[in-house]
Amino acid sequence: MKRRRVLFIRLSQFRVLLRKALVVLVFLSALLVMMLSKADSRLLNKISNSVSGILNPIVRVLQIPAQIVYAAYDGVRDVVFVYQENKLLKQQNIDLLMLKNQVRTLKMENRLLGRMLHYTPPPEASFVTAKIIAEEGDAFSHSVIAYTRNSDNVKKGQVVLGSESVIGRVDNVNGPYVRILLFTDINSKIPVLVERSRVRGVLSGDNTMVPKLLFTALNADIKEGDIIVTSGVAGVFPVGLPVGVVSKISADAIEVETITDIERLEYVKIVDYGVYDGVLEINNTLEN
Repeated sequence: MKRRRVLFIRLSQFRVLLRKALVVLVFLSALLVMMLSKADSRLLNKISNSVSGILNPIVRVLQIPAQIVYAAYDGVRDVVFVYQENKLLKQQNIDLLMLKNQVRTLKMENRLLGRMLHYTPPPEASFVTAKIIAEEGDAFSHSVIAYTRNSDNVKKGQVVLGSESVIGRVDNVNGPYVRILLFTDINSKIPVLVERSRVRGVLSGDNTMVPKLLFTALNADIKEGDIIVTSGVAGVFPVGLPVGVVSKISADAIEVETITDIERLEYVKIVDYGVYDGVLEINNTLEN
């Protein structure tokens, strides 16, 4: 009990001393404020400038790490923004390229279809436009597969026209799909004549892009550049449909270059001329 009492007395004395010290500190603070208010402002400015001159370099040094961190953060943010923007631009570029290709394809198709619209079949004839979807060109045959939305009027043996000339005939029909035997096929034999001199012959395919003109006289009036058209013999093709141009004459063969570029076929017309009696004359059926 005695020890606790002594400790309590000491704490009481410490509190008294602390109160007295606070009173003295407040008094000194008030005195310092009064002295500063009466002191010379120039002296205060000098002291302030001196303190600022000492503290400013220290503050600047302390700001360097913060500036470095902020610059690094700003740089990373810019890199992320550029990456995201670059990714977006790449996707937009891909979309634009796809759209460009689609527009180019549509323009080509419209051009081809526009050229084919120049052909006007005679009143007794009708036609179906078909799109080439596959080729069967090999060492044994030259044919293509075309697609028609409605093949009810398409039959075997009908004439097939390209953008500028005859290219062959329908060989087989299977629903909306049609197999077209090109006149470059080795099995193709078309009765033709030379438009200028009216010399008759047979255009025979040999599975190359240059069919041959056969069964003509040795002294026949045929020159390079002559246009070859269908003769209408045997009633397979009407008279006067353009087929090709004589490109080379030699002792072995007369080569005929096709007017329509068969290697670039995209659309064709399958024409039904109805019952053909061998007298029908068709001139200038195709135009550029």
